[in-house]
Amino acid sequence: MRNNEIELKYGEKVIKLQIPQNLKCDVLFPNEESSGVVDPFAEVLESLKNPISSPTLKELLQKHRPRKITILVSDITRPSPSHILVPPILEEITKAGFTLDKVKIVFALGFHRKMTTEEMQKAVGKEVYEKVECLNHDISNCVYIGTTKRGTPVEIFKTVFESDFIIATGNLELHWFAGYSGGNKALLPGVCSKRTIEANHSMMLLDGATAGRIEGNPVREDIDEAGKMAGVKFIVNAVLNSKKEIVKVVAGDPVAAHREGTKHIDKMYKVPIKKKYDIVVASCGGYPKDINLYQAQKGLDNAFQAVKPGGIIILVAECREGFGEKTFEEWMRKAKTIDEPLQWIKENFVLGGHKAVGFCRVLKKAEIFLCSKMDPKVVSDIFMQPFDSVDEALKAALKKKGVDADILIMPYANSTLPCE
Repeated sequence: MRNNEIELKYGEKVIKLQIPQNLKCDVLFPNEESSGVVDPFAEVLESLKNPISSPTLKELLQKHRPRKITILVSDITRPSPSHILVPPILEEITKAGFTLDKVKIVFALGFHRKMTTEEMQKAVGKEVYEKVECLNHDISNCVYIGTTKRGTPVEIFKTVFESDFIIATGNLELHWFAGYSGGNKALLPGVCSKRTIEANHSMMLLDGATAGRIEGNPVREDIDEAGKMAGVKFIVNAVLNSKKEIVKVVAGDPVAAHREGTKHIDKMYKVPIKKKYDIVVASCGGYPKDINLYQAQKGLDNAFQAVKPGGIIILVAECREGFGEKTFEEWMRKAKTIDEPLQWIKENFVLGGHKAVGFCRVLKKAEIFLCSKMDPKVVSDIFMQPFDSVDEALKAALKKKGVDADILIMPYANSTLPCE
């Protein structure tokens, strides 16, 4: 690759972006990802033997002597490897002297649809499904247990409320407004009421609610407080790479073990930058990461961390399937200003609508030049500027910002989180 030529993935093609020699341009590549462990089950067993800031699960169970044990498990929209995480947990429960009729597995759906019997079997494995009672979260059957310091009324699924001992499982990756997935997130939003989820998720508009941030992140702090109130005793979280392979499993205290897990995520995806940039060119990394605008939001949000207020993000995403989600499209198309979706989400949190908020949150800080296959008129109608080529978009951005503009290029924006 010559100094003035940078390769960017676009759909299934590679675009060669020409960078004039006189420009001030940095390129930000992701770190090398950790590879998956050879034996995932052994990794789970190892984490259970060596819990973080906690007695072992067996010791905790023998100390508390619960009558009812609940294991919170992710639904099918999440890449959590529950079929690997759950069997060793059940083994620990039986070793502690408990029969499996005392255990319930609850699928932490949050706002998502109920899972079918086949989907439940696939998620935890047929053997587990036949041995342990498995049920879906019921968002309409929740019990109030108190209010967080930030004013979130915490209402949890009645079955979980009636449990004496809650174990939360899940996967750990970056989350664009809760900082990271995993930990107490299995409880909130996983098994909470619509009112609770809306109150918590409305904080996505506050300062600090960004990817890779824990301290000062209002959404995550609220989630952890709710987990403590509900009595989550133990977590088992799988840290995944972009291929969804397990690279590490952490177990133990719901906060301390989660924080240990985030260090592995940071090592893979956080890349330091010394300054913010006038222009950020962000390719999502090609197909399928740029299959639609909904998926491309992840790369956009990472670019958002590197752009100066008033700057320009050139988003390189083919979007062969257009918007990619019905509610997201409806919100983007009906909004007359970028402030409207931010208001709508406060009044009624709707999945899909939250992605429109993600775009509008970026648009309040920077302009978005979109290089895609989407209809240019549609792109203009949703507050972005359409371009046929990245070269054209860069020329237009330089015309606005001047040839002295600081430029950052992110060839794999979906898996690169810039941090100062």
